[in-house]
Amino acid sequence: MNINFYKYRIFAFVFSITILLFSTILFAYKSLNLGIDFKGGIMIEAKFSEIPVISELRKKIENLDIGNSEIQEFGEPSIILFKLENSSAEKNTNLIIDKFKESIGTEVDYRRVEFVGPKVGKELKIIALKAIIFSLIAMFIYIWFRFSGWQFGLGALIALFHDVISTIGFFSITQIEFNLASIAAILTIAGYSINDTVVVFDRIRENLVKSELEFSSLLNKSINQTLSRTFMTSITTLLALAALFIFGGEVIKGFVSAMIWGVLIGTYSSIFIASPLIILFGYKYNKS
Repeated sequence: MNINFYKYRIFAFVFSITILLFSTILFAYKSLNLGIDFKGGIMIEAKFSEIPVISELRKKIENLDIGNSEIQEFGEPSIILFKLENSSAEKNTNLIIDKFKESIGTEVDYRRVEFVGPKVGKELKIIALKAIIFSLIAMFIYIWFRFSGWQFGLGALIALFHDVISTIGFFSITQIEFNLASIAAILTIAGYSINDTVVVFDRIRENLVKSELEFSSLLNKSINQTLSRTFMTSITTLLALAALFIFGGEVIKGFVSAMIWGVLIGTYSSIFIASPLIILFGYKYNKS
């Protein structure tokens, strides 16, 4: 197989710029569907005498009209963790908790009731933003020194920003709840993408030593040589994610949806964005 990926770089750049602009506009006008971790709310741990039906609990919570909610098993099937957003007209936390207990029932052992205030949510936003920015900077420095060229590092960094911003756009257009698990998804996507990019960059570096081809032809050769590995890794990862999406339940569906998008966009960016940018930034290899 010998596909001329470099020939399609202009189409890829236009496509990627369109995605980034679309994601930015969506984020500006539609924003994100922030979860309790960032907005603040109430967390309740409850132990039931019998294993409850999650779908029935979810219906009861929705009837309270108190905003977004998360329901998940916590260690045992009979122990359920509720996360409730306080976005209703009922601003008194104690009254909301009373309404919740009345709806769920009294024959329940409420082991823990915690309130996450908006100040804590704001601090979590700042921490999450720092985690993303610092991880991207660290990856840029690593790639720069590993491949002895800032062009490699900058190409990888732009591809990572491309993946992160497009994933935020994905959250914005789907309105999937954005919480701490979403931050974990973004960081995982960044790690997956940089791994794909490093594999291609490694092959480029090997071919620079062995081959006398022009850099654009060498780049195509390197991508084609790693293409089967890239596709096999992506397909097996997507199969695992598809199983989680179908059988994993509501709790992890948002995380898995973002990961599926991230695997697709990360594979695309490592081939069509990161590698062509090395030439665009004027990388020159001196064998001496």
